[in-house]
Amino acid sequence: MNIIWARSIVSLALLAVLSTAIAAIVGVKTALVVALIALIAQTFFSTYHTQRLWRLLDAPVYGEVPSAPGVWGEIYYRLHKLAKRWHAQVRQVEQQHSRFIQAIQASPNGVAMLDDHDQIEWCNAIAEQHFGLDAKRDLRQHITHLVRHPDFVRYLNSHQYDEMLVMRGMGGKRQNVLSVQVFPYGENRKLVLSADITELERTDSMRRDFVANVSHELKTPLTVLSGFLETMRELPLAEDERARYLELMEQQASRMRNIVDALLVLAKLEGDVRPPGDQAVDMRSVINHLREDAATLSGGRHQITFDVDDTLTVTGGETEILSALGNLVTNAVRYTPEGGTIHVQWQASGGKALFSVQDTGFGIPPADIPRLTERFYRVDRSRSRDTGGTGLGLAIVKHVLQRHDAVLEVRSEEGHGSTFSVRFPAQRTARRQAVHA
Repeated sequence: MNIIWARSIVSLALLAVLSTAIAAIVGVKTALVVALIALIAQTFFSTYHTQRLWRLLDAPVYGEVPSAPGVWGEIYYRLHKLAKRWHAQVRQVEQQHSRFIQAIQASPNGVAMLDDHDQIEWCNAIAEQHFGLDAKRDLRQHITHLVRHPDFVRYLNSHQYDEMLVMRGMGGKRQNVLSVQVFPYGENRKLVLSADITELERTDSMRRDFVANVSHELKTPLTVLSGFLETMRELPLAEDERARYLELMEQQASRMRNIVDALLVLAKLEGDVRPPGDQAVDMRSVINHLREDAATLSGGRHQITFDVDDTLTVTGGETEILSALGNLVTNAVRYTPEGGTIHVQWQASGGKALFSVQDTGFGIPPADIPRLTERFYRVDRSRSRDTGGTGLGLAIVKHVLQRHDAVLEVRSEEGHGSTFSVRFPAQRTARRQAVHA
């Protein structure tokens, strides 16, 4: 600034000296005319650059420095430098704001910002999904005019936000569960955070059902055992009655043991994060085990046939595969009436390995098929208990097949039998040399 003033004073001094010199040479009148012309030119020059300066301030140019002689050149240079620095700062703030918005948009939680009148200032895409909002359309709308869930309205108006709110019946299908919490900030503004806890709620519900089912399944045989023990302790029994009671007690103890064993297998499968491996399974041995177990369980009451490709095998855990396929075969035997037929197939199909069990049993209603792999789910509870089922076999099958990238398919018609098929993927299918007798 001092430089600018100095240059202005020097210019005025030079103008005065020049006027005096002209007056001495050509006279005072002529000097006055020249001075007036110079003043007009200076005024025009200043006015032009003043207008130019205003235009630059209204629409700054961040490229080259505008050119001008004298003090105006200095002004343009300094303003250009200042504008450039401000422009860089604005760009930095804009980039930070953009990254901040992108980060919030990438969040798995819903975020909505409310002003001091609970009107929507901004919300991310997840909040749009959770509350059925439109970030552009609903801007500056009161949130309770759009989210009319009674629990949410009461929660927002209560101003007690220490605890989160659980909202049920949200989302497009009105089946989602949300956790919502409000955090006041700034000048009476609010931040609304939401999270979809539908799966968490479903898992917690399954856990409660599982505990209840386990308790119920173990309570029944324990009650029977306790009753028999009390009877044998307090009543004089004949030897044949005593033997019959002991046999019934052994059956109930065996049932509890099977349930516990199945639970341990499930716990091991769920807790084992290691992949099942890529070792070739001895499917000939597995099929032989299945054949022997089916014959033992049937006791000659069914016609059981096997159609086996001895050269076909898969990679994975042999014990797990034996357990899964064994559950399918034993289920077919248990739920097929005496005189029925059971056909087991192990063949290649479209580059994949196919294991299927077809029976002429009771069949399964269509509504029950999607739930067959749930723990303790039974189509007919009384029939399942009579056959000795634990209600955990197909849950074990599901976990084993998931670990081996295999798929379970169920086709059934009530009263006409069922077919359970397992398809192992091509990457787990292999061939080995056949054994000739």
